[in-house]
Amino acid sequence: MRPADTAWRPRADWAALRLRAELLAQIRAFFAARRVLEVETPALSGAAITDPHLASFSTRYSGPGPQYGRMLYLHTSPEFPMKRLLAAGSGSIYQIARVFRDGEAGHRHNPEFTLLEWYRVGFDHHELMDEVTELVKALLAGRLALAEPERLSYRELFERHLRLDPHRSRVQDLAARAARWGLSVPPGMPLADVDPWLDLLLTHCIEPELGQGRLSFVYDYPASQAALARLRPGDPPVGERFELYLNGVELANGFHELGDAREQRRRFEAENARRQALGLPAVPIDEPLLAALDSGLPDCAGVALGLDRLVMLAAGKTSIQEVIAFPIDIA
Repeated sequence: MRPADTAWRPRADWAALRLRAELLAQIRAFFAARRVLEVETPALSGAAITDPHLASFSTRYSGPGPQYGRMLYLHTSPEFPMKRLLAAGSGSIYQIARVFRDGEAGHRHNPEFTLLEWYRVGFDHHELMDEVTELVKALLAGRLALAEPERLSYRELFERHLRLDPHRSRVQDLAARAARWGLSVPPGMPLADVDPWLDLLLTHCIEPELGQGRLSFVYDYPASQAALARLRPGDPPVGERFELYLNGVELANGFHELGDAREQRRRFEAENARRQALGLPAVPIDEPLLAALDSGLPDCAGVALGLDRLVMLAAGKTSIQEVIAFPIDIA
């Protein structure tokens, strides 16, 4: 605890804040060279994220006009309004956005943080992984030495690290492996579902080993873990989604974007049902997004990259609290 007379000062040092500014300038130059348009979308929305693992901040509008009393939600990502721009004909776009997630704080989380999110028309998730690699390597050049990137499917990842097929394993198999590792089950975790067990094993047994000295991409997730991605038929079908890790830190989450409005509505409703089963409130579905998808979303891939985590790694820090001027405890 710092003395009260200095508690007003920023947590991040000036070197970290200058580095953040340099990286932001490089990001804008990177996309300008590729003719990707920078956009801004609202932080407030009449809809909230249905994902049971994310919690939105909410407020009620008390100003004049017919919107009086309307419940509004701070976005957890600018994804939905950006897709409305894509459906309206924007072409490839990017945004550096302040986003908000309730209940998240720690070395790698702050309730208010910065996302770099972009969408590339005509790309699939593999082509977008190529561009993510180009951007991150350019941003870290001269700041962090990197070996050649690697790409592993979700199945290859579990087979390599735990000798499990994540698409075929039963709850009993995963629970036994978690017990062998001495993992504690978080309170409230649904014990009868496969996905929470997979996530527990991934975060505790595999993630710390991922991306050590290199960019590691994990792709083709179980269909049940890809609510915003296209599904590729197969045995089993997989979601065309990827995540990027560096030095054990999850940096980015990307998708070959789902453009089917009816299927997206079904997934939103299924997530709301899961929320209620977990004792969480159902939230309003983003109807303008669904209308945009119904009008026609161009074939595209999109990705969200945690800028604070990238700055943390580039600066050689161990916590994002060291690269944010005023994290939640001193905001």
